[in-house]
Amino acid sequence: MPRVERNGKRKARDQMAKRRVPELGYYFIVTDTKETEQNYMLGLRDSIPKELQGKLVIKVVKTATKDLVDEALNLASLYPQFGEIWIVFDRDQVKNFDEIIRQARGRGISVGWTNPCIEAWFNAYFGEMPNYQDSVSCCSGFSIAYERVTRQRYVKSDPLIYEKLNRFGNEDEAISLAEQKIAEHRANCKDKPSEMCPCTTVHLLVGEIKSKIRRSE
Repeated sequence: MPRVERNGKRKARDQMAKRRVPELGYYFIVTDTKETEQNYMLGLRDSIPKELQGKLVIKVVKTATKDLVDEALNLASLYPQFGEIWIVFDRDQVKNFDEIIRQARGRGISVGWTNPCIEAWFNAYFGEMPNYQDSVSCCSGFSIAYERVTRQRYVKSDPLIYEKLNRFGNEDEAISLAEQKIAEHRANCKDKPSEMCPCTTVHLLVGEIKSKIRRSE
């Protein structure tokens, strides 16, 4: 009898542990027309187990960045099962960058922004986020780093960019570096995304998805 009880308790504990694992919810990720962000997100989706890939929907919206929040909400309304809505975009030359982020968060949308451009986040895969203050120098600098590490030319429209960043770089270290950059900016009393450069929050989306998958394995 005691043996049965012990087994029963063990089974109950196992069931509770499984219930505590955060499941990968349905993510609706909207970006603008830039191929770079789109291809990176599609690569992220394709990297997770096939049976879960349907839980990540990537939409490219042909609209001005200032309208990205409204477009994301309009599109997401057609897919009510997707509870996690994200927009992904760069500062680049975007006006009202901080206001767009504030509006998104106020309307329940998470934001994966990068200042000055997505290449700042890509560079983190190689262990550094150089202090580039504009998208031209950031993209140019990353291109040099990318070619040095991979022996390949960087192409912004590369459909395999996510796979290559993981093959030649380290995603976990990139996430840690992005966290460090945010902490550094806040320590310097910089809280506005437009003031935090280089910086990104794309790592929050990537880290959240990957950590949920790891915990469910």
